[in-house]
Amino acid sequence: MKSKDKREGQYIDQRVRYGTAFFLMLILFFILLFLNIRIGSVSISLPDIVHILLSRDDGGTAYQIIWQIRLPRVCMAIVLGGALSLSGFLLQIYFQNPIAGPYILGISSGAKMFVALTLIVLIQKIGRVNSVVMILSAFAGAMMSIAFVLLLARKIHHMSVLLIGGIMINYICSAITDFVVTFADDSNIVNLHGWSLGSFSGSNWRDCFIAMVVVMVSVVLTFLLSKQIQAYQLGEAYAQSVGVDVRRFRIYIILLSSFMAACVTAFAGPVSFVGIAVPHLVKRGFGTTKPLIIIPACYFAGGIFCMLCDLIARTLFAPTELNIGTVTAIFGAPIVIWMLLKRKRSQMQ
Repeated sequence: MKSKDKREGQYIDQRVRYGTAFFLMLILFFILLFLNIRIGSVSISLPDIVHILLSRDDGGTAYQIIWQIRLPRVCMAIVLGGALSLSGFLLQIYFQNPIAGPYILGISSGAKMFVALTLIVLIQKIGRVNSVVMILSAFAGAMMSIAFVLLLARKIHHMSVLLIGGIMINYICSAITDFVVTFADDSNIVNLHGWSLGSFSGSNWRDCFIAMVVVMVSVVLTFLLSKQIQAYQLGEAYAQSVGVDVRRFRIYIILLSSFMAACVTAFAGPVSFVGIAVPHLVKRGFGTTKPLIIIPACYFAGGIFCMLCDLIARTLFAPTELNIGTVTAIFGAPIVIWMLLKRKRSQMQ
Protein backbone atom coordinates (compact mmCIF):
# COMPACT_ATOMS: atom_id res chain seq x y z
CA MET A 1 0.00 0.00 0.00
CA LYS A 2 2.82 2.36 0.90
CA SER A 3 4.66 1.62 -2.35
CA LYS A 4 1.46 2.36 -4.29
CA ASP A 5 1.03 5.68 -2.48
CA LYS A 6 4.69 6.48 -3.12
CA ARG A 7 4.30 5.79 -6.85
CA GLU A 8 1.19 7.97 -6.97
CA GLY A 9 3.06 10.73 -5.16
CA GLN A 10 5.95 10.53 -7.61
CA TYR A 11 3.52 10.59 -10.54
CA ILE A 12 1.83 13.72 -9.17
CA ASP A 13 5.22 15.38 -8.56
CA GLN A 14 6.23 14.65 -12.15
CA ARG A 15 3.00 16.07 -13.52
CA VAL A 16 3.45 19.22 -11.43
CA ARG A 17 7.05 19.56 -12.60
CA TYR A 18 6.11 19.14 -16.27
CA GLY A 19 3.22 21.57 -15.98
CA THR A 20 5.34 24.17 -14.18
CA ALA A 21 8.16 23.89 -16.71
CA PHE A 22 5.80 24.26 -19.69
CA PHE A 23 4.03 27.19 -18.00
CA LEU A 24 7.32 29.03 -17.38
CA MET A 25 8.38 28.38 -20.97
CA LEU A 26 5.06 29.77 -22.21
CA ILE A 27 5.50 32.96 -20.17
CA LEU A 28 9.07 33.38 -21.43
CA PHE A 29 7.90 32.74 -24.99
CA PHE A 30 5.35 35.59 -24.93
CA ILE A 31 7.77 37.97 -23.17
CA LEU A 32 10.43 37.40 -25.83
CA LEU A 33 7.85 37.57 -28.62
CA PHE A 34 6.72 40.98 -27.36
CA LEU A 35 10.30 42.25 -26.94
CA ASN A 36 11.29 41.10 -30.43
CA ILE A 37 8.33 42.96 -31.92
CA ARG A 38 8.78 46.10 -29.83
CA ILE A 39 12.55 46.64 -29.63
CA GLY A 40 14.67 47.75 -32.56
CA SER A 41 16.00 50.82 -34.33
CA VAL A 42 12.41 52.08 -34.14
CA SER A 43 10.72 51.44 -30.79
CA ILE A 44 6.98 50.77 -31.02
CA SER A 45 4.66 51.18 -28.03
CA LEU A 46 2.42 48.39 -26.73
CA PRO A 47 -0.88 50.12 -27.73
CA ASP A 48 0.45 50.61 -31.27
CA ILE A 49 1.55 46.96 -31.45
CA VAL A 50 -1.87 45.72 -30.32
CA HIS A 51 -3.66 48.05 -32.75
CA ILE A 52 -1.48 46.99 -35.71
CA LEU A 53 -1.75 43.27 -34.93
CA LEU A 54 -5.54 43.37 -34.52
CA SER A 55 -6.54 45.82 -37.26
CA ARG A 56 -3.96 45.16 -39.99
CA ASP A 57 -5.29 48.19 -41.88
CA ASP A 58 -2.53 50.66 -41.12
CA GLY A 59 -0.14 51.23 -43.99
CA GLY A 60 2.24 53.38 -41.94
CA THR A 61 5.88 52.83 -41.07
CA ALA A 62 5.15 50.94 -37.85
CA TYR A 63 2.86 48.58 -39.74
CA GLN A 64 5.55 47.82 -42.31
CA ILE A 65 8.18 47.30 -39.61
CA ILE A 66 6.04 44.82 -37.64
CA TRP A 67 4.41 42.84 -40.46
CA GLN A 68 7.18 42.89 -43.05
CA ILE A 69 10.35 42.82 -40.93
CA ARG A 70 10.00 41.85 -37.28
CA LEU A 71 7.20 39.27 -37.31
CA PRO A 72 8.66 37.20 -40.20
CA ARG A 73 12.04 37.30 -38.49
CA VAL A 74 10.78 36.19 -35.08
CA CYS A 75 8.60 33.54 -36.75
CA MET A 76 11.66 32.16 -38.54
CA ALA A 77 13.65 32.16 -35.29
CA ILE A 78 10.91 30.13 -33.57
CA VAL A 79 10.45 27.61 -36.39
CA LEU A 80 14.13 27.08 -37.18
CA GLY A 81 15.31 27.24 -33.57
CA GLY A 82 12.89 24.47 -32.65
CA ALA A 83 13.97 22.41 -35.66
CA LEU A 84 17.64 22.74 -34.74
CA SER A 85 17.03 21.73 -31.14
CA LEU A 86 14.97 18.69 -32.16
CA SER A 87 17.59 17.71 -34.75
CA GLY A 88 20.22 17.71 -32.02
CA PHE A 89 18.01 15.60 -29.76
CA LEU A 90 17.60 12.95 -32.49
CA LEU A 91 21.34 12.84 -33.18
CA GLN A 92 22.02 12.41 -29.47
CA ILE A 93 19.58 9.48 -29.48
CA TYR A 94 21.27 7.95 -32.54
CA PHE A 95 24.84 8.25 -31.27
CA GLN A 96 23.83 7.81 -27.60
CA ASN A 97 25.98 10.81 -26.72
CA PRO A 98 24.77 14.17 -25.30
CA ILE A 99 27.47 16.10 -27.18
CA ALA A 100 26.33 15.01 -30.66
CA GLY A 101 24.69 17.79 -32.66
CA PRO A 102 24.27 18.97 -36.27
CA TYR A 103 26.94 21.66 -35.94
CA ILE A 104 29.52 19.57 -34.07
CA LEU A 105 29.17 16.63 -36.48
CA GLY A 106 29.60 18.84 -39.54
CA ILE A 107 26.04 18.38 -40.84
CA SER A 108 25.32 22.13 -40.83
CA SER A 109 28.62 22.91 -42.53
CA GLY A 110 28.02 20.32 -45.24
CA ALA A 111 24.58 21.82 -45.87
CA LYS A 112 26.09 25.32 -45.92
CA MET A 113 28.70 24.30 -48.50
CA PHE A 114 26.13 22.78 -50.87
CA VAL A 115 23.79 25.79 -50.55
CA ALA A 116 26.64 28.22 -51.26
CA LEU A 117 27.76 26.26 -54.33
CA THR A 118 24.17 25.97 -55.58
CA LEU A 119 23.60 29.70 -55.14
CA ILE A 120 26.81 30.57 -56.97
CA VAL A 121 25.94 28.37 -59.95
CA LEU A 122 22.27 29.30 -60.23
CA ILE A 123 22.64 33.04 -59.57
CA GLN A 124 25.22 33.29 -62.32
CA LYS A 125 22.99 31.36 -64.75
CA ILE A 126 19.40 32.38 -63.96
CA GLY A 127 19.78 35.19 -61.43
CA ARG A 128 17.65 33.73 -58.61
CA VAL A 129 17.19 30.58 -56.52
CA ASN A 130 13.97 28.93 -55.32
CA SER A 131 13.63 28.18 -51.59
CA VAL A 132 12.82 24.55 -52.32
CA VAL A 133 16.04 24.20 -54.32
CA MET A 134 17.98 25.65 -51.38
CA ILE A 135 16.41 23.14 -48.97
CA LEU A 136 17.14 20.20 -51.29
CA SER A 137 20.74 21.29 -51.83
CA ALA A 138 21.20 21.77 -48.08
CA PHE A 139 19.75 18.30 -47.48
CA ALA A 140 22.19 16.82 -50.01
CA GLY A 141 25.08 18.50 -48.23
CA ALA A 142 23.82 17.35 -44.84
CA MET A 143 23.53 13.76 -46.06
CA MET A 144 27.05 13.91 -47.48
CA SER A 145 28.44 15.01 -44.11
CA ILE A 146 26.46 12.47 -42.11
CA ALA A 147 27.56 9.74 -44.54
CA PHE A 148 31.19 10.53 -43.70
CA VAL A 149 30.38 10.52 -39.99
CA LEU A 150 28.61 7.16 -40.25
CA LEU A 151 31.52 5.77 -42.25
CA LEU A 152 33.84 6.86 -39.46
CA ALA A 153 31.47 5.30 -36.93
CA ARG A 154 31.91 1.92 -38.60
CA LYS A 155 35.69 2.15 -38.39
CA ILE A 156 35.99 4.01 -35.07
CA HIS A 157 33.89 3.01 -32.09
CA HIS A 158 35.30 5.55 -29.63
CA MET A 159 32.84 8.44 -29.47
CA SER A 160 35.41 11.15 -28.70
CA VAL A 161 37.39 10.27 -31.85
CA LEU A 162 34.16 10.21 -33.86
CA LEU A 163 33.28 13.72 -32.65
CA ILE A 164 36.74 14.93 -33.62
CA GLY A 165 36.13 13.49 -37.09
CA GLY A 166 32.87 15.43 -37.28
CA ILE A 167 34.66 18.62 -36.26
CA MET A 168 37.25 18.06 -39.00
CA ILE A 169 34.43 17.67 -41.55
CA ASN A 170 33.02 20.91 -40.18
CA TYR A 171 36.30 22.73 -40.76
CA ILE A 172 36.79 21.32 -44.27
CA CYS A 173 33.27 22.27 -45.43
CA SER A 174 33.52 25.72 -43.82
CA ALA A 175 36.88 26.35 -45.49
CA ILE A 176 35.52 25.41 -48.92
CA THR A 177 32.47 27.64 -48.39
CA ASP A 178 34.55 30.60 -47.25
CA PHE A 179 36.86 30.16 -50.25
CA VAL A 180 34.12 30.19 -52.89
CA VAL A 181 32.24 33.05 -51.21
CA THR A 182 35.36 35.19 -50.79
CA PHE A 183 36.39 34.92 -54.44
CA ALA A 184 32.91 35.19 -55.94
CA ASP A 185 32.51 38.00 -58.48
CA ASP A 186 28.80 38.67 -58.20
CA SER A 187 27.92 41.24 -55.52
CA ASN A 188 24.89 39.20 -54.46
CA ILE A 189 27.12 36.20 -53.82
CA VAL A 190 29.58 38.28 -51.82
CA ASN A 191 26.66 39.24 -49.55
CA LEU A 192 26.34 35.56 -48.68
CA HIS A 193 29.19 36.06 -46.22
CA GLY A 194 26.72 37.23 -43.56
CA TRP A 195 24.45 34.27 -44.24
CA SER A 196 27.41 31.87 -44.00
CA LEU A 197 27.87 32.98 -40.37
CA GLY A 198 24.18 32.55 -39.50
CA SER A 199 21.39 35.15 -39.52
CA PHE A 200 17.59 35.40 -39.40
CA SER A 201 17.59 38.83 -41.07
CA GLY A 202 15.87 39.21 -44.43
CA SER A 203 13.17 36.67 -43.59
CA ASN A 204 9.84 37.00 -45.39
CA TRP A 205 6.43 35.36 -45.05
CA ARG A 206 6.91 33.11 -48.07
CA ASP A 207 10.09 31.58 -46.64
CA CYS A 208 8.42 31.33 -43.22
CA PHE A 209 5.54 29.35 -44.71
CA ILE A 210 7.85 26.96 -46.57
CA ALA A 211 10.06 26.45 -43.51
CA MET A 212 7.03 25.93 -41.28
CA VAL A 213 5.54 23.25 -43.57
CA VAL A 214 8.85 21.37 -43.85
CA VAL A 215 9.62 21.56 -40.14
CA MET A 216 6.10 20.74 -38.93
CA VAL A 217 5.99 17.61 -41.08
CA SER A 218 9.34 16.56 -39.61
CA VAL A 219 8.15 17.28 -36.06
CA VAL A 220 4.98 15.21 -36.54
CA LEU A 221 6.99 12.29 -37.96
CA THR A 222 9.40 12.55 -35.03
CA PHE A 223 6.49 12.51 -32.59
CA LEU A 224 5.14 9.37 -34.25
CA LEU A 225 8.48 7.70 -33.50
CA SER A 226 8.31 8.57 -29.78
CA LYS A 227 7.58 5.00 -28.60
CA GLN A 228 10.44 3.61 -30.68
CA ILE A 229 12.74 6.35 -29.38
CA GLN A 230 11.86 5.47 -25.79
CA ALA A 231 12.61 1.80 -26.44
CA TYR A 232 15.87 2.62 -28.21
CA GLN A 233 17.00 4.74 -25.25
CA LEU A 234 17.02 1.54 -23.18
CA GLY A 235 19.43 -0.13 -25.62
CA GLU A 236 19.32 -1.74 -29.05
CA ALA A 237 18.75 -5.22 -27.58
CA TYR A 238 15.70 -4.05 -25.65
CA ALA A 239 14.35 -2.16 -28.69
CA GLN A 240 14.64 -5.29 -30.83
CA SER A 241 12.97 -7.38 -28.11
CA VAL A 242 9.87 -5.18 -28.20
CA GLY A 243 9.61 -5.30 -32.00
CA VAL A 244 11.52 -2.21 -33.13
CA ASP A 245 13.24 -2.58 -36.51
CA VAL A 246 16.46 -0.92 -35.32
CA ARG A 247 18.05 -0.63 -38.76
CA ARG A 248 15.01 1.11 -40.25
CA PHE A 249 14.55 3.22 -37.11
CA ARG A 250 18.13 4.52 -37.30
CA ILE A 251 17.60 5.48 -40.95
CA TYR A 252 14.47 7.44 -40.01
CA ILE A 253 16.33 9.24 -37.23
CA ILE A 254 19.20 10.26 -39.52
CA LEU A 255 16.87 11.44 -42.32
CA LEU A 256 14.68 13.51 -40.00
CA SER A 257 17.57 15.12 -38.11
CA SER A 258 19.45 15.89 -41.34
CA PHE A 259 16.34 17.30 -43.03
CA MET A 260 15.59 19.66 -40.13
CA ALA A 261 19.22 20.79 -39.89
CA ALA A 262 19.28 21.32 -43.67
CA CYS A 263 16.15 23.46 -43.55
CA VAL A 264 17.72 25.66 -40.88
CA THR A 265 20.93 26.07 -42.88
CA ALA A 266 19.06 26.83 -46.12
CA PHE A 267 17.23 29.79 -44.60
CA ALA A 268 19.47 31.04 -41.78
CA GLY A 269 22.92 29.58 -42.38
CA PRO A 270 24.72 27.43 -39.81
CA VAL A 271 23.66 28.14 -36.21
CA SER A 272 25.96 26.61 -33.63
CA PHE A 273 25.41 24.86 -30.28
CA VAL A 274 21.60 25.08 -30.21
CA GLY A 275 21.29 21.39 -31.06
CA ILE A 276 23.52 20.43 -28.11
CA ALA A 277 22.76 22.94 -25.37
CA VAL A 278 18.96 23.14 -25.60
CA PRO A 279 18.15 19.39 -25.43
CA HIS A 280 20.48 19.06 -22.43
CA LEU A 281 18.84 21.99 -20.61
CA VAL A 282 15.38 20.60 -21.37
CA LYS A 283 16.24 17.16 -19.99
CA ARG A 284 17.69 18.74 -16.85
CA GLY A 285 14.76 21.09 -16.40
CA PHE A 286 12.06 18.46 -16.89
CA GLY A 287 13.97 15.73 -15.09
CA THR A 288 13.06 13.10 -17.68
CA THR A 289 14.05 11.67 -21.04
CA LYS A 290 10.55 10.55 -22.06
CA PRO A 291 10.13 11.42 -25.77
CA LEU A 292 6.44 12.35 -25.35
CA ILE A 293 7.61 15.16 -23.04
CA ILE A 294 11.05 15.98 -24.44
CA ILE A 295 10.09 16.23 -28.13
CA PRO A 296 7.60 19.14 -27.74
CA ALA A 297 9.70 20.68 -24.95
CA CYS A 298 12.86 20.59 -27.09
CA TYR A 299 11.10 22.25 -29.99
CA PHE A 300 9.50 24.91 -27.80
CA ALA A 301 12.75 25.63 -25.92
CA GLY A 302 14.75 25.82 -29.15
CA GLY A 303 12.44 28.53 -30.46
CA ILE A 304 12.70 30.46 -27.18
CA PHE A 305 16.49 30.17 -27.15
CA CYS A 306 16.83 31.45 -30.72
CA MET A 307 14.38 34.30 -30.07
CA LEU A 308 16.53 35.40 -27.12
CA CYS A 309 19.79 35.10 -29.08
CA ASP A 310 18.37 36.94 -32.10
CA LEU A 311 17.09 39.76 -29.88
CA ILE A 312 20.57 40.14 -28.37
CA ALA A 313 22.22 39.88 -31.80
CA ARG A 314 20.31 42.80 -33.29
CA THR A 315 20.02 45.08 -30.25
CA LEU A 316 23.18 44.71 -28.13
CA PHE A 317 25.41 46.79 -30.42
CA ALA A 318 22.71 48.43 -32.56
CA PRO A 319 22.81 49.59 -35.30
CA THR A 320 25.57 46.97 -35.81
CA GLU A 321 24.06 43.48 -35.89
CA LEU A 322 25.84 40.38 -34.64
CA ASN A 323 25.57 37.05 -36.39
CA ILE A 324 23.17 34.70 -34.63
CA GLY A 325 25.85 31.99 -34.55
CA THR A 326 28.09 34.29 -32.50
CA VAL A 327 25.47 34.76 -29.78
CA THR A 328 24.39 31.11 -29.67
CA ALA A 329 28.05 30.11 -29.31
CA ILE A 330 28.52 32.51 -26.39
CA PHE A 331 25.61 30.90 -24.54
CA GLY A 332 25.96 27.35 -25.83
CA ALA A 333 29.72 26.73 -25.60
CA PRO A 334 29.90 27.11 -21.77
CA ILE A 335 27.04 24.62 -21.45
CA VAL A 336 28.92 22.11 -23.60
CA ILE A 337 32.09 22.62 -21.54
CA TRP A 338 30.09 22.07 -18.35
CA MET A 339 28.61 18.89 -19.84
CA LEU A 340 32.10 17.59 -20.68
CA LEU A 341 33.39 18.31 -17.17
CA LYS A 342 30.36 16.70 -15.59
CA ARG A 343 30.73 13.65 -17.84
CA LYS A 344 34.41 13.37 -16.92
CA ARG A 345 33.65 13.54 -13.18
CA SER A 346 30.95 10.86 -13.47
CA GLN A 347 33.36 8.53 -15.28
CA MET A 348 36.01 9.02 -12.58
CA GLN A 349 33.59 8.16 -9.75
